[in-house]
This record gives sequence, C-alpha cells and structure tokens, in this order.
Amino acid sequence: MFAEERRAEIAKLVAAARRVNGAELARRYDVTMETVRRDLAVLEEAGKLRRVHGGAVTVEQSTALESSIASRQLLNNSEKRRIAAKAYELLADSEIGSIVLDAGSTIEELAEEIAANDFRLKTGNDRLVITHALHIAVKLAEAEGVSLELVGGHLRKMTWAAVGSRAAEYFNTIRPDVAYIGANGLAAGFGLTTPGMNEAIVKTALIKAARRVVLLADSAKFHREALVRFATFEDIDILITNRAPDGELAAALEEANVEVIIA
Repeated sequence: MFAEERRAEIAKLVAAARRVNGAELARRYDVTMETVRRDLAVLEEAGKLRRVHGGAVTVEQSTALESSIASRQLLNNSEKRRIAAKAYELLADSEIGSIVLDAGSTIEELAEEIAANDFRLKTGNDRLVITHALHIAVKLAEAEGVSLELVGGHLRKMTWAAVGSRAAEYFNTIRPDVAYIGANGLAAGFGLTTPGMNEAIVKTALIKAARRVVLLADSAKFHREALVRFATFEDIDILITNRAPDGELAAALEEANVEVIIA
C-alpha cells in the first residue's frame, strides 16, 4: 500500500472512531512506529487529525474547549437517560442517605429521575442531596424525599456550577456516602478529565470526600482527554455507561478494579 492510500485510510479511521492508537496502526499496516508517526504528522499538518500521546484524535477534540450545559443536554440523550435510569435504580434500592451530585448533563438526567419519584428511605426519612450545580438544585428543590443542600461559590456560566476554592473547601468538611460524577473524557494513561482548572478543583475535592464514587459517562467520552485531570481510575468505584469499554481503556479500568455497569 502506498503512503497516500495508508494515510487516507487512517484519516477515515480517526473520523469514524474519534481516536486511533499508534501501535495498533503499526500492526494494522505492518509498518514501523516511525512510519506511523510520520503519517500522523502529515495528516495533522493537513488538518485531518490532532496528534496526542500514543496516537491521534479528531480535530474537534481540543482539550481546552468545552460545550455549554445547554448544548450538552442535546447530545446522546437516549444513552444518558439509560445511564441515569440504571443509576437511579441502583440508588433507590439502597439505604444510602447522603449523596453528592456533580454538574453535568447525565447527572441532570439522574436528578430528573430522583425528582420524578419519592426518594425517601425505607425508614421514611429524607435523603440528603448535596450539589454545587444550580441546574441540578432547581430540579430537586421540591422533590419528594429530598433534603437539599446547595454548595456556594463562583458560578461558572458555562456549566451552571459553583467552582473554585470556596466550593472545594466545603467538600473537604464532609463525608457523604456516595458521589455521582461526570467527566468530559476518560482515557487510559491519563484518567478522568475536564477542560477547566477551577471545575477540576471541585471535582477532585468531592471525589476525595465521598466514601464511594460512581462515574456516569456515555461511550462518547471513551478515549478522550480534556485539558485537566481531576481523578485517576483508582479513585472510581463504579462506571455506569451505555457500552462496554474496549482496548486500553477496558484494561485500565479492570486493573483499577472499577466495576463497569452497562445500562
């Protein structure tokens, strides 16, 4: 196969899979890693992809760019609803009394599930729900069986969440039973990521605070890296998603003993 044909195929692979691994490309085309690196460099210069550690991703996957919460609410809705429904099913059947809800569109779907039901414990007591996300709090303000605590701080308009040291300091003072978190990307070798440093500070704090951590993430987040890492896979107990992870990601999750639940 000529170099131009190989590069055209690689560009199509990246467009379809959103990420390719350099070593896998070398095996696929029976070429050296140096040849793969040259191919990726040529394709990056042509604007066909963006090189990252270990391979390449689609051009639009800039690590520092972030969609607004309003636009993310429109993406992968059916997958997010399935993930949220599974998360609610597991939560409702438990005797968990204190819950932290992170910001994010899939977490908002979980808040919708909570608001649509009587969320009381079997003892009749309300469950405490803690959140730093304004849109989550609005969903739960009048929910049955919910005692709501809203964490303050500087409101980030992009995500409608309180960010920065004030919000992070609050989470350093509590020990909730479980935290449900979202992420912009999860990738082997780098972990869980988000584009904003101030938001990452809060996510890290709430993860450290909780006794158990549940990540809600649809498969579009697989193999993606945003700018700032806020957790490693060792920090996560459960991943609820819509499709089984594969390749390096699956191996990394297994090594970290993360339980993967498919919705």
